[in-house]
Amino acid sequence: MNPLLFAPPLTLAAVFLYWRYIWFFRNPPRVPPPGENILSPADGTVVYVRLVKPHQEVVTIKQGMEARLKDIVKEDLIYPKISIGIFMSPFNVHYNRIPLAGRVAAVQHHPATPHNLSMFHMHWRLLLHRPPFYRHSRHIIQNERTVTRIEGTYKGERVSYYIVQIAARSVNGIDSYVTEGEEVSKGRIFGMIRIGSQVDLVLPYRPDLELMVGPGDKVRAGESILVA
Repeated sequence: MNPLLFAPPLTLAAVFLYWRYIWFFRNPPRVPPPGENILSPADGTVVYVRLVKPHQEVVTIKQGMEARLKDIVKEDLIYPKISIGIFMSPFNVHYNRIPLAGRVAAVQHHPATPHNLSMFHMHWRLLLHRPPFYRHSRHIIQNERTVTRIEGTYKGERVSYYIVQIAARSVNGIDSYVTEGEEVSKGRIFGMIRIGSQVDLVLPYRPDLELMVGPGDKVRAGESILVA
């Protein structure tokens, strides 16, 4: 048998193993930009940016199915919030970073209800650039997640915000490297999600906040400014 017949599958296997066990875990250095700003917690593509008033949906996934902040954060939030969703493809850096310095107030893990769904719809809508990117993406409300709440100071006022790490069906786990009561600096790595996933940032709304990103924008954890 011609040994060259084995070359293509062996090459593909080697490329997959390199991506899965080496390149996927790359951790390039990031330098947070100076000034008062709130940074992206994840590498990826922004899929929604919304000002959400009490009892208002963040997005409508499909007819008859809405995603509300309670579904995403797993906590009742009564004041207006800014909700920013970021999709991480399997090819993005998957380490997550602190958007704004502060103290870790809570780290809560929530299992899937009842099981993790694929993020196929969101991934392909982004590849084909077909907004709204969240259409038919039930993983936003159903999948396993870890919610980290951080209390910090922004423009002289106390701020309590949430970072939501949402797992995909193929995810091996959500890693959190921080504990309650710990002080964390802006741009520091606080966790990681394995393979494709989504990270949401939920901030209290203030009239003086300037949103710097919109759906379809590419962002980098610890470097891209989401809010100024």
